[in-house]
Amino acid sequence: MREFQHIKSFIPMLGFAFLLAGCAVQRPESPREHVQSVPGFADFIAIDDATVWVTNKGRVEHWSRNGKLSEVAMHHPCGALAVGFGSLWVADCADNTLNRIDLKTEKLSAVINTGIANPRGETNVVIGDGSVWVASNRRGSITRVDPINNSISSVIPVDADTYYLSFGLKFLWATTPTGRELEKIDPRTNTLVQRTPLGGDPGFLVAGENAVWVQEQADGTVARISPETGKVTGRVKVSDTLKYGDIDAGGGNIWLRTTTGQTYVVLDPETLDILARVGKESGSGALRYTSSGIWTTSHDVHTLSWWSPAVLRH
Repeated sequence: MREFQHIKSFIPMLGFAFLLAGCAVQRPESPREHVQSVPGFADFIAIDDATVWVTNKGRVEHWSRNGKLSEVAMHHPCGALAVGFGSLWVADCADNTLNRIDLKTEKLSAVINTGIANPRGETNVVIGDGSVWVASNRRGSITRVDPINNSISSVIPVDADTYYLSFGLKFLWATTPTGRELEKIDPRTNTLVQRTPLGGDPGFLVAGENAVWVQEQADGTVARISPETGKVTGRVKVSDTLKYGDIDAGGGNIWLRTTTGQTYVVLDPETLDILARVGKESGSGALRYTSSGIWTTSHDVHTLSWWSPAVLRH
């Protein structure tokens, strides 16, 4: 009888052990880093199918996971770049222009005199609503470019020092670090329709996963903003500072390139939990999400990394 009772008491424990084993099997695999050396100053990234374009000193470079494919000379490519309309679009901070590179020929196909709001390079080019957008004057303007004829279709007045852009959720979004706010621009009317006060030094942002996400760089926080109401609906403290990082959205997560503590952080957009801190500290750089993995640069140590698989929410 005692033996039978012992077996009965062991069965629930055995089932619990199998349950734990099942959970262990389902846990996401830790990402593996594949590192490539990139001489110069590899910084911002744009996804081009399974390859990427990266800004560097005096050039933009085309890379695969197996090495460098090509490069295109520019005076001073700066800020985050974008792929769309069969082209790579990148700002030139020396010439104050928006440059178009044909992806098939890998030749410069157009130079558009838009102006660049932040010639220090903390800026970006984005694509949305059939147009290309760039912050073009530090006094406060965003230029909208028609890719059909490479012409300026509109110049939109915004607040001074508006540098950072993201297009998503049917609107253009922008931040000004000195004004400490998020700006919502309606592409149907080319007007600024809403402002949201933010924390210290708001920088790069992304519209995705049902919200707008902004790095409050001086505070070390990421703010979540409702695209409908413009209200801040949550914040997550990541580190003491988020200076000179990057941010992206996709796969049910928010992906944050950090400068201190690790290479990047994965956030749950609903709970604001930090799901993972991945990699070692490697200085400043950029990040872009794909469904099969993450690309990061570390310009201080001159590398381009591919992390696979991505750490997904579970």
